Amino acid sequence: MSEAAEIPSPARPSAPFSPSVKLAVIVAALGYLVDIYDLILFGVVRRDSLLSIGVAEADVLVVGVRLLNYQMTGMLVGGVLWGILGDKRGRLSVLFGSILMYSLANIANGFVTDVETYAWLRLIAGIGLAGELGAGITLVSEMMPADKRGIGTTIIAGVGICGALLAAGVATVVQWNYAYWLGGIMGLLLLALRVGVLESGIFQKTKESGVTRGNFFALFTNRRRALRYVCVILCGMPVWFAIGLLASLAEEIAGPTGLGLSPAPTARIALLFAYLGLAIGDFGSGWISQVLKSRKRVLFAFVGFNAVAIAAYATLGASSIHAFYACVLVLGITNGYWAVFVTVAAEQFGTNLRATATTTAPNFVRGSVVPMNLAFLALKPSLGVLGAALAVGAVVVVVAFVAIFGIEETFGKPMDFVEDEGRA
Repeated sequence: MSEAAEIPSPARPSAPFSPSVKLAVIVAALGYLVDIYDLILFGVVRRDSLLSIGVAEADVLVVGVRLLNYQMTGMLVGGVLWGILGDKRGRLSVLFGSILMYSLANIANGFVTDVETYAWLRLIAGIGLAGELGAGITLVSEMMPADKRGIGTTIIAGVGICGALLAAGVATVVQWNYAYWLGGIMGLLLLALRVGVLESGIFQKTKESGVTRGNFFALFTNRRRALRYVCVILCGMPVWFAIGLLASLAEEIAGPTGLGLSPAPTARIALLFAYLGLAIGDFGSGWISQVLKSRKRVLFAFVGFNAVAIAAYATLGASSIHAFYACVLVLGITNGYWAVFVTVAAEQFGTNLRATATTTAPNFVRGSVVPMNLAFLALKPSLGVLGAALAVGAVVVVVAFVAIFGIEETFGKPMDFVEDEGRA
């Protein structure tokens, strides 16, 4: 049997941004903004919140990495759960359920007084946060014409990334627990806006066809499909190396025992500059991919420039704190291919596995912070804080560059096909 089969194409909107598409893009973009706000908030308030609940200064790094690992592990679990649900029940069910879960978890997070409760709430929040991006990208990519699809997904990714800027800004003017409460409240308010969003017509057609949907293991029953899926994940890992290590641990990596800056940069400001760069890069990479009519060329270029930016971070960044933040900004721009990455994830797979793949792939990328953190901590005693970070980064960038060769060029690819679950 063939790997993929076409299904009858549903009616497409007459224009790229018909009213139903506009609403879907707006709701998905705002949802992702709140998602990123809550996702990055822990990195922004990590030190203040842990010191506030009684963690010793000397233990902040280790405890912070542990809690981040809980959050990212939750996202791995949630990515699979929400992805399967998105293909079995529909994209909208995930958009509603995921934001409700992480909003309530973040409200509760504002009341924590001990590390154990903090850790479990980050796990629950991580599960909820896992569903937002994949469901929104899948829904919009199925509603828009093939040659304009990148516009919608770029708006979602670019606007969503700005949630990190909001988190950094809010955390500078309010206490850490108020910042958590605000994120939860924003999520609950967003639920009302989602009532008018329509389900994907392509999904409805697939549902009516009786094709098996949402089988996560079907991603691995075909060698070419499995390779494609793994390569999609690997090519996105440099983004979260930059966020999860180089920006989130800026105080330790760039401080006196690392780059030697004193006073050390703060993670809050480093994340602010990193995400400002990511927002610029996301809008830029999405626009460039539309102009070039290619996803892969953009991925190759950005991953290549990313290697240069990491080298600048480790050298020029040591000259002054202003130079360091400038290097973090550039690092963010070169990692700003997330919009293209999530679009590629949606375009690689058929409708019966699309939500599963598009929701799990970004969360496996985010979850890759866990092994990266473990490798960083394991290498730190022998290589030092900076050497350990650079060793991990070198492996991640090389692997990502090679992985791009294993994915298909999908610009303009029709979305109305399904995956055959046969083996090959």
